[in-house]
Amino acid sequence: MIFFVHLHRENDSGGWKAPLFYASSGAMIKTSDIIDAVGGEIVARGCFIVDVSVSKDNDIVLTIESENGKIELEDCVSLSRYFETRFDRESEDYSLTVSSAGLDQPFKVFRQFLKAVGSKVEVQFKGGKKMVALLDAADEESITLKYSAKESVEGKKKKELVEHIDRFTMDQVNSVRPFIEFN
Repeated sequence: MIFFVHLHRENDSGGWKAPLFYASSGAMIKTSDIIDAVGGEIVARGCFIVDVSVSKDNDIVLTIESENGKIELEDCVSLSRYFETRFDRESEDYSLTVSSAGLDQPFKVFRQFLKAVGSKVEVQFKGGKKMVALLDAADEESITLKYSAKESVEGKKKKELVEHIDRFTMDQVNSVRPFIEFN
């Protein structure tokens, strides 16, 4: 059992309150328990889990993505409320954040790759090379990218755009994220 003491607490009017004493069992909520408890509700909303993280202080971050379209604020609010019906905040002593996978974040699960097929992605290869390409296909072991590159063409003085469709294994790829275009 772990005990916490907070000696200096300020109240809303700027004065001091009495010290706060409380005990915690120190038990963290397990990621697997979270997935088991809310996974069905997430699927029922047309979403999937991208990530679940639980800190040593039971700060829980549940990241989700929509199967089709985008995550709405209502999805996050509803899942947060559903979570609270499955885990008692008083006995578990947790904080919860439910969020969508960020557009600037690399893909973490295979379903994100499948959802992005047919759209532009930014790929960071091992070794540092970056590329913006159309994600043409994806499987558990590789991605297929469609892109154009200026190359020397035999019999031409000027470089020309040459279209490529290449397969890269996941061992060659460091990260893939959605490409955000500003018009």
